[in-house]
Amino acid sequence: MQPEPGANGTAVTEFVLLGLVETPELRPAVFVLFLLAYLVTVGGNLSILAAILVEPKLHTPMYFFLGNLSVLDIGCITVTVPSMLARLLSHKHTVPNAACLTQLFFFHQLVGVDCFLLTAMAYDRFLAICRPLTYSTHMGQTVQRILVAVSWACAFSNALTHTVAISTLHFCGPNVINHFYCDLPQLFQLSCSSTQLNELLLFGVGFIMAGTPMALIVTSYAHVAAAVLRIRSSEGRRKAFSTCGSHLTVVCLFYGTGIFNYMRLGSAKLSDKDKAVEIFNTVINPMLNPIIYSLRNPDVQGALRRVLLGRRSLA
Repeated sequence: MQPEPGANGTAVTEFVLLGLVETPELRPAVFVLFLLAYLVTVGGNLSILAAILVEPKLHTPMYFFLGNLSVLDIGCITVTVPSMLARLLSHKHTVPNAACLTQLFFFHQLVGVDCFLLTAMAYDRFLAICRPLTYSTHMGQTVQRILVAVSWACAFSNALTHTVAISTLHFCGPNVINHFYCDLPQLFQLSCSSTQLNELLLFGVGFIMAGTPMALIVTSYAHVAAAVLRIRSSEGRRKAFSTCGSHLTVVCLFYGTGIFNYMRLGSAKLSDKDKAVEIFNTVINPMLNPIIYSLRNPDVQGALRRVLLGRRSLA
């Protein structure tokens, strides 16, 4: 379904983001809630990053990737929430076309890196549990840096492709987006020109960007599960599974909300339920990640205590 062009056919130069609530009385409460969520997310992820940097025990590949994930979580929430808070304060809901495309680019860049980084973490767990004798060889510092660099390069290609593709669309009619940030599905609904190619591109590239990492994660953990089940000691099995539990939880939350979001691409109207899923994807997930990775992890908990209390590690 394509929106009807405007009466004079003029090109749209700005969009109107309705945000989360349209009732003025609710805006102060929403502002305070999301400001607190933003501060908790940034503070939590910076604490994890500081703990990894100052604690020698955490200078391992798994925590190197976790540190990068914390940087991504800060980036993801910073791309969407501060601009939403600014609009709540100023009561100005218009966003220039260029600013909308810029936000879209950085959001897809960071989410794309997230996809590949979660895959690198799964590969790390596969090597640590299934190939322990060659782990240090196959997961050296050079390999770690290459995996992170490739993740950023692939995500950059994906984000640039979608941004360039949507910049070719013609927007001449309705310019109201019932959302709190700019994203592809909502912009498709406003286009006066055909979005068929863009939608095919989204699903095709999305299959590569999300489907391939997901398949590699499932394959890695299938091998991990098989290796763990061969361990005779129940304590050994528990310890092996505990190192993977946090990562699996984050993977399920990340892919679950992401798949739900883009499966509703053809929906003509964004419902409150869709907005709730988007909030979970862009705000709650980055806020939960530090909690998930520090829960039942004595090394991270100890390092966090030392960071907060200003003590040095004895190691």
